[in-house]
Amino acid sequence: MSNTSVFQNPQPHKDTTKPNIVLPKNATDCHCHLFDDPIKYPLIKNPAYLPPSVLIADYLKVIDTIGIERAVIVHANVYGLDNSLALDVIASAPDRFRAIGLVDESITDKELERLHLGGVRGFRCNLVNQIGLSLDAAKKLAQRVKQYNWHTQFLLDVEKFPNLTETFADFPIDVVIDHMGRPVIEKGVEEKGFQSLIAFLKTGKGWSKLSAPYRTSKDPLQYRDIIPFAQALVEAVPDQLVWGFDWPHVNMAPGTPMPDDGELVNQIAQWIENPSSLQKIMVDNPTYLYGF
Repeated sequence: MSNTSVFQNPQPHKDTTKPNIVLPKNATDCHCHLFDDPIKYPLIKNPAYLPPSVLIADYLKVIDTIGIERAVIVHANVYGLDNSLALDVIASAPDRFRAIGLVDESITDKELERLHLGGVRGFRCNLVNQIGLSLDAAKKLAQRVKQYNWHTQFLLDVEKFPNLTETFADFPIDVVIDHMGRPVIEKGVEEKGFQSLIAFLKTGKGWSKLSAPYRTSKDPLQYRDIIPFAQALVEAVPDQLVWGFDWPHVNMAPGTPMPDDGELVNQIAQWIENPSSLQKIMVDNPTYLYGF
């Protein structure tokens, strides 16, 4: 196949700086995309993007540098429904890794059980790029995985969902919203969609990830305009949040500068000022949500 028109992701910083803050024991990255040898883990035909040339070993080096001990692998859609890479990483260190898989309606009960035993704790739906399951299909599949205490992870834009509590009122399992709901910076924290995210998280049925500020920030590398959104979430619902640094930062808008992962960790100190909330968001909440 020809990949001339497919976006080639730039390389992340493999030699990340050591952050200034020390994270608590068992600090968890709840959002990474891992890639490895394309011969062993081939991409699907016509992938949405071409990943950078990185290996699992590169990620392990980064998290060792920044003080992360556990991680949740969000299965990359360039591998389609083959979750082998995530399962192999979990098998290499079962106490250290979990995963969010990519599945469709045709998956068998036997395969769902295999994924659960392999350390998968949920499935992802991309409502931004319309990749994977629709909302209705996700609801049906959620009923099947309820027995495993899985959750569904949604990539969506909160301004398009002014009442998330109503949207997910009859959803049979917990729902995790990626990247703080990708808020619109110019509309501020009082924007109806962002406030609906806070209200949904307060029900206890919803969760969100403090992650990927560069997806919506207009302040490259500093991301100061994201601070009010992160702080609003932490102040309102610290029991319903987890953190992730979205390595290796794929599918960023063209021209977006590559973040330094040590600096992303430093921003945690601006987002989460209370030590008790830091312990919850970095350790206790992931322990519960992903079954570490």
